[in-house]
Amino acid sequence: MKNYKFIISGKVQGVYYRANINKNALESGYSGYVKNKTDGTVEAAVSCEESQIKDFITILKNGSPYSNVTNIKQLECSETFSGDFEIR
Repeated sequence: MKNYKFIISGKVQGVYYRANINKNALESGYSGYVKNKTDGTVEAAVSCEESQIKDFITILKNGSPYSNVTNIKQLECSETFSGDFEIR
């Protein structure tokens, strides 16, 4: 299992982006969180198998019908996430 954080840029605040990420991540069984940052980006974090990371990135790219993701920065992190995926 690996742990990742993502910084998502674009039109991702005020467009139901976090709600859609949360819904889709929960349905797919991911553990982690999604939250707004003060600079207008969104931070997401997940613990998953390396083989699952592409599917999670697809969830981030798809966002919501009103969002427009322009960039996703992926970082490995040491924090482990367990339990349900949540909005922070």
